[in-house]
Amino acid sequence: MHIVVCVKMVPDTTQVKIDPITNTLIREGVPFITNPFDGPAVEEALKIKDKYGGKVTVISMGPPMADSVIRKAIAMGADEGILLSDRVFGGADTLATSKVLAHAILEVSKKEPVDIIMCGKQTIDGDTAQVGPGIATRLGFNQATLVDKIISLDLERKKIVVRRKQDEWHEIIEVTLPILLTIERDANKPRYPSVPRRIFSEEISIPVWNNYFMKLDLNSIGLNGSATTVKRIFAPEKQQGEIYAEDENGNGVGTLVGVIIKKLEEWKIRSIQNG
Repeated sequence: MHIVVCVKMVPDTTQVKIDPITNTLIREGVPFITNPFDGPAVEEALKIKDKYGGKVTVISMGPPMADSVIRKAIAMGADEGILLSDRVFGGADTLATSKVLAHAILEVSKKEPVDIIMCGKQTIDGDTAQVGPGIATRLGFNQATLVDKIISLDLERKKIVVRRKQDEWHEIIEVTLPILLTIERDANKPRYPSVPRRIFSEEISIPVWNNYFMKLDLNSIGLNGSATTVKRIFAPEKQQGEIYAEDENGNGVGTLVGVIIKKLEEWKIRSIQNG
């Protein structure tokens, strides 16, 4: 059993600020963390390893300092990690990102076939939830998204039963391996690393694969391979609100209803005028 988990280093969104002049993120002094959705994906992979044995490989694409998120996963119990880092990978959208990750997983599988790929449901910096499905599509893997529980795994039949979280219900499905799963944040609580594992994770060498090793077409990765671009990032303008309330005896309810109706009519007229 070989499981690959894709993790990402992201800026702590509670600390992100936007330059009011350039409308871009101010990265100086902003702390970076492991994408919160990826921790549960690592934990889910480790739970399978604990029960069935096997190997967990962690892959991340990012700048050199992104090896910190790989080391964190190794401290939790992952066996090895690979960092995909090259300037030509920078600026990639989900299309180009999934290409690089899929190619890396393909290279890993040449040494040891991959049975399961796990990703966090989404990242907090992009919120697209597209990279996981993109990887599965490129590799021809089955996929199950929004997974919040792995119910059973039959290695002989190469079948896995998972529960998918929907808006108002859950869906239980059986899927054939190999498969890619995107894991919900509330699927589990990631374990705390032990002291020996922490020490091991700091001492282990993390291989870095650049495009000299990957040999991908430069027109298919990074900015050149991205079908979408970000024109600008901005904070929504603050709008002045109005507060109306009835008194403690309930007086003014009729007036409030009239005010609300009038405001809705004004909003409808402005919407029509603005097209």
